[in-house]
Amino acid sequence: MAIDTCVLEQKDYIVGMRRYFHAHPEVSLKELKTSVRIEEELDKVGIEHTRVGETGVYARVVGKKTVEGKTKIVALRADMDALGMDDIKNCEYSSQNPGFCHACGHDGHTATLLAAARILKSMENDFAGEVRFFFQQAEEIGQGARQFAAAGLLEGVDRIYGQHVTNTLNVGQVGIVAGPLNASCDFFRIEVKGKGAHVSMPHKGVDALYVASQIVVAVQSIVARSTDPMESAVVGIGKAWAGTQYNIVAEEAVLEGTVRTFLPEVREATNRRLTDIVEKTAEMLGANASIVIKNYSNPLINDADATKEAKLVAQEIVGAENIVTDYPKSMMAEDFADYLPHCKGTFVYFGTHSNKPGTDRPNHNGYFDIDEEGLLVACNMFVRYALYALGTK
Repeated sequence: MAIDTCVLEQKDYIVGMRRYFHAHPEVSLKELKTSVRIEEELDKVGIEHTRVGETGVYARVVGKKTVEGKTKIVALRADMDALGMDDIKNCEYSSQNPGFCHACGHDGHTATLLAAARILKSMENDFAGEVRFFFQQAEEIGQGARQFAAAGLLEGVDRIYGQHVTNTLNVGQVGIVAGPLNASCDFFRIEVKGKGAHVSMPHKGVDALYVASQIVVAVQSIVARSTDPMESAVVGIGKAWAGTQYNIVAEEAVLEGTVRTFLPEVREATNRRLTDIVEKTAEMLGANASIVIKNYSNPLINDADATKEAKLVAQEIVGAENIVTDYPKSMMAEDFADYLPHCKGTFVYFGTHSNKPGTDRPNHNGYFDIDEEGLLVACNMFVRYALYALGTK
């Protein structure tokens, strides 16, 4: 790997900040202490910043080099929210907040972007244009990127770049793919209304639990029989509850789940079919049912030009042989997608797997950990991509 000297000099800072955030996790929209610490670090090097919503932090560095013609603007994004789960591993930087854990790598993303901001601030005399830093809240619930977009922070932006840790790649590898990469995420809630009765006289009631169970089975036909086999879709129900007592016909039942797709037309067709099945199954069985569908995240589709640029940058850092151009698409959602309708951008995955314990564990696992050497690659990608996009080689 050809890690720049300016990045190597930030290694202790990156590791220290990552471990601080890891030990002090905060969940979506409650990243209060996280945002304060980010602001403190930005203040130390004189980078101007402001809040986006209650917990997001926006910062920028404007290059002082003079050039002819219009200068460019590039945005760099890192998410910073943790998960509501226990940190099971035992190490010096384990979570100090019981029930909360950075089990998705956002602590590393935040530390890396802070270091990149420090580096680019130190280089402000060497480039023209503007670098915007998005320390974004609430990625896990798909409510962060939209706040930055709604605040007008993508106006005039020529490129936006984001990245994510992955234990499916070794340290020194980078997954870069144009086109669809992450699926959309729609949340749905189904409420079934029946009629209560004694369980010994079911004919006098309408069993909402039974109706809900038939809906669970019926929606499986959407992917199996209503979706083109050449396309990808997921309809999953992860939560269900009903009834009040063992001997009472359930009067109400609730189901919650998600729809994941890559293409807008598949997404629309899937949600329409889901709605039809819910309403008609309930009607057929004498109940009433309603469904609410919420758009949590759009599909992430990398721009071809921005992705090509990222490959050129990565090649200089890790070599062409370590760029994984067939990195698999994921049905997991990523709200970086909500920036892409506003400007060209790309999202890549950088490897954090090694023989270090925990680096083989999947995201959202209580033993999850990363090899922090991978963060050096990520920091270098932030810095070099920003300079490349601004026209500074």
